[in-house]
Amino acid sequence: MTFNPITLPGGLSVSPICLGTMTFGEQVTQEQAHRILDRALERGVNFLDTAEMYAVPARAETYGATETILGHWLASRPGVRQRVVLATKVAGPSRGMPWIRGEQAGLTKAEIIAACEGSLRRLRTDVIDLYQIHWPARNVPMFGSITFDPAKDKPCASILEQLEAMDTLVRAGKVRFVGLSNETPYGVHEFVRLAEQHGLPRVVTVQNPYCLINRSYENALDETCHRLGVALLAYSPLGFGLLTGKYDETGLEHGGPPQGRMALFESMRKQRWGRPEALAAARRYNALARAHGLTPTQMALAFCYRNWRVASTIIGVTSQAQLDACLDAWDVTLSPELLQAIDRIRWEIRDPAQ
Repeated sequence: MTFNPITLPGGLSVSPICLGTMTFGEQVTQEQAHRILDRALERGVNFLDTAEMYAVPARAETYGATETILGHWLASRPGVRQRVVLATKVAGPSRGMPWIRGEQAGLTKAEIIAACEGSLRRLRTDVIDLYQIHWPARNVPMFGSITFDPAKDKPCASILEQLEAMDTLVRAGKVRFVGLSNETPYGVHEFVRLAEQHGLPRVVTVQNPYCLINRSYENALDETCHRLGVALLAYSPLGFGLLTGKYDETGLEHGGPPQGRMALFESMRKQRWGRPEALAAARRYNALARAHGLTPTQMALAFCYRNWRVASTIIGVTSQAQLDACLDAWDVTLSPELLQAIDRIRWEIRDPAQ
């Protein structure tokens, strides 16, 4: 497996596969995480993504744990910081996580700057290469909700104020580039418009879910991002494990009870990935992969890896074996016939994990 780095808008050079780290500190110990990070770097992955709220599932006891593990890894390996592109995220207003900034926080300029300072300390670095807003401050349908309800609006910092906070951090040399996550077409457009209007940092990426059972990005956001020059970082390409096949009857027969997030954590099963429709859809895609001589993991990852919409695909693992399997899938190419079969399934079932 070999891949060439890609250049994001603004000139940030990253590997087309990014290692997501939200399992570090919950399912993965620090020692295990360091081995995974070493292996990823050895195999050419230079792009690491984390967030202040990690590990996941989010708990007060593990808030900041993932960044702390990464910081320890960087500090214990001189010279490695210069070889990796480090991305992290500031949490939006509380979604049942009052331990971060309280229930009434609105992602103000002061809150963003303080959050960045905390991430820098935990990561033991002087600069964050890509600093992202984890989810919008304003009321939007997200994380499984698909309809907008204006009755849920509440006071929050404006997009302009958030950009001004990012500008302060960039000018101070603490952040190189800025991005968004879980955003909408409107949000991406407004962040770009206001940045250009006021001479503030322009967002270069949006990190949104994109996989076989959630292709909602294609509905409108892909055109917005394409025309504005904002790159997609695709997260959950394996649909929280559903697209690996381990929750299929075939997977259960060969591997016993699965140990993935959907099996271990009830809170995960209550989310969009835990819908019966999402599992039923995943099983159809997994069967299609097997019928074409591929593992479900290979097909699901190749779908993202070779998709023109995706700049870098964020993978999450709990072992070196999983990491290697995900990286090996880079060499898989899906035939036109298989892509057409994938689209036929999607036409029937759309996006059950949206």
